[in-house]
Amino acid sequence: MDGPPQLPPELWVCVFRFLSTEEKHAVRSCCRLLRGLVDHPSLWKDHTVVLSDLRRYTYGFWDTLNRRRLTRVAVRHLRRKEWRRLVKFLPALTAIVFVDGGRQYKETYLDNLHRFPDLRDLGVRNATWDAALMSPSLTQHLRARLTHLGVCNVRLQSTVEFVGAVSELVNLRSLLFHHQGEGFGLGTVRPVPRGVFHRLLLSLRKLQHLSWGMKEEPPVPLPDDYLSPPDPEQPGASSYGGPALRSLVLVDYPENALPENALRSLVSLRSLTVHYRYIREGMECRLSSWLSPLHQLQSLTIIGGNSLSTYTTTIPPTVTRLTLRVAVTLKDLDSVAPKVPGLQHLDIEQNRSSGSLCRRIPMLFPQLRTLRIRFFRREPEKDLLSLVKLRHLQQLELLVERFYILRDYLNGHPWPSPNVQDLINQIRELSENRITVITAMRQRDPLRECDCVWEGD
Repeated sequence: MDGPPQLPPELWVCVFRFLSTEEKHAVRSCCRLLRGLVDHPSLWKDHTVVLSDLRRYTYGFWDTLNRRRLTRVAVRHLRRKEWRRLVKFLPALTAIVFVDGGRQYKETYLDNLHRFPDLRDLGVRNATWDAALMSPSLTQHLRARLTHLGVCNVRLQSTVEFVGAVSELVNLRSLLFHHQGEGFGLGTVRPVPRGVFHRLLLSLRKLQHLSWGMKEEPPVPLPDDYLSPPDPEQPGASSYGGPALRSLVLVDYPENALPENALRSLVSLRSLTVHYRYIREGMECRLSSWLSPLHQLQSLTIIGGNSLSTYTTTIPPTVTRLTLRVAVTLKDLDSVAPKVPGLQHLDIEQNRSSGSLCRRIPMLFPQLRTLRIRFFRREPEKDLLSLVKLRHLQQLELLVERFYILRDYLNGHPWPSPNVQDLINQIRELSENRITVITAMRQRDPLRECDCVWEGD
């Protein structure tokens, strides 16, 4: 078999940037030359490798990771000897996330992090701690170095103690905390007390991204200033002493948990995501009041909640990226379009009440560059070709619910079906390959996306 064409190495690396991880590994197995090119560090920048049972990996495997200069790993439960392997073979790690499910850990488990001098990013998912998650010595060690922390679905002995420890991490830029509960029982999750939460916000002055949530409904609504700690140096009703947040994610909040003016002080927000857990009948929608002061908002994501018509009038005109996981009708889109004249990225669902979305979208949102549509119980029809009228569209994602794919796959009809594939080919031809069509769910980032916010199947 002849070797690959004689092209400059930098050109090969440029080409390989368009490949998925699986495709890179396939190319890598062709020959020694391509293996060396595929392992170029620039192709693996910010890539997170998932590790489990470290004893089964060979020296060649570890050597490959080092050639790629990988510094981000997602690992399952590490035994004492496996910790030694991780420190020995990947001493320059900057990010570690523990994705183990349901194990019970001791306090000294994370003390091994002392042995990674470059650690900046830490995540813990789905576990139970029988003592403090972060010991005082570990907190002091990470105090000035840790910039990202994510804790999701972890049962803690004391939430207040944990939040107090996080308050010491003064250089945090990103904090994710989705509380599961305390102790070993299955009691109701209580919100972090106002005073403790305010002390956290006042301490983390560099914080830019906050993802905060709880699994259960608090017994009483939270105080009006829960997200707005007053500035201790400038006392006053309108003073705000917390960080200038750019991104806020509220996860599993009941509609009545936060007051109408909960976000009044977060005027610096560029991105807001609200994951509603449930909505009771007759519950007043407060989202419209939350959006009113956010004059710099660029990205808005709503998962569940009240009808879209209850808050469309208050969507800021600065929004350029909109994601809606609610029942959408053509009338709703007609009311949304004038509010977001510069919308460039739209992510919606096609349901039974949506009507012919594809015909209306080019007229309502002519500036779109990316469009993502998720179809429920039906596949795209011929009106999909209307999307070619979007002159600026570069990427189109067509997805269907997992049950639909599995049902048709078992019946011998894979996704996309021949009819849909024919429509995709026509879109490419009519747009002269300007529009890239994607039909597969993107890969999950284990370092950033926990089970609470991941929408993949």
